[in-house]
Amino acid sequence: MTSAPSYLPVVLSLVSAFMFALSIQCQNMGLQEGEPRTGAMIGVVASALAYWVFAPFVVQAGWWLTWGTVLFCIVGLFRPSVSSSLAMASVRRMGPTLTSGLTATTPIFAAGTAMILLGERLTPMTAAGTLFVVAGIAVIALRPGGVARSFPLWALALPLGAAFFRALGHPITKLGYDSVASPFFAGLVSNTVSALVLLATLQVRKATITGGVASYRWFIAAGLINAASLYSLNLALAHGPLLVVAPIVASSPVFVMLLGLLVFRKETITWRTVATIALVVPGVMLVAMNGPG
Repeated sequence: MTSAPSYLPVVLSLVSAFMFALSIQCQNMGLQEGEPRTGAMIGVVASALAYWVFAPFVVQAGWWLTWGTVLFCIVGLFRPSVSSSLAMASVRRMGPTLTSGLTATTPIFAAGTAMILLGERLTPMTAAGTLFVVAGIAVIALRPGGVARSFPLWALALPLGAAFFRALGHPITKLGYDSVASPFFAGLVSNTVSALVLLATLQVRKATITGGVASYRWFIAAGLINAASLYSLNLALAHGPLLVVAPIVASSPVFVMLLGLLVFRKETITWRTVATIALVVPGVMLVAMNGPG
């Protein structure tokens, strides 16, 4: 087997970051007519179906009867079902650019989990990165002189909650890789379980799917693009170290902001949003470059 080119992880990471940014902008377009719960359900179902299209060519029958399948199912109970629902609600309240910046804090939660559960030490780089992130959140949350913000303060819990649940899925997924070392299979199982969870929730609540055909198309596009983004990320991790991949993927909020300004033009970018991105993205990169949590 020939080794992959040294630049391949960088290219795949950039593709993943860009496609994730594009999926968030598609979600925002869908939310012009639709609502977050419907959008999350349609997007996750579309992602699951995309995985199933390729499953016959990738998945081995023996993988289903392993401990890894159980762990991937556990992850699917909250990621992407809960994380996507929170992120979608955040896009509705706060816009795609700020949402992507705050959901990019996943490595911060991963590092915190490692310190609490695994006894890892707080390094200077992790501490510095965390301070950058906290400063970025403070810029957008605190308004001197009673100046009103465009969203309630509690809405910050939406993107940060999405980041938390994404981070929570990482260690469980890594444990699953001990049984089945297939990122594709992990994505297939977790997305399928999440799709079933969201469909069951819709049925229990007896909620109706709202929005028009145009919003459904945007949500489907977001789900398909997000599935491709996740697969690009997994391929990048398969061919390169986390220290190279994670900081590049963390640049996704920059792509979201550029797409919002140059292509979609559905969002007002304020100086506070730019300042938050400028603080959060480098902070996340510092934590990511400190090594896997």
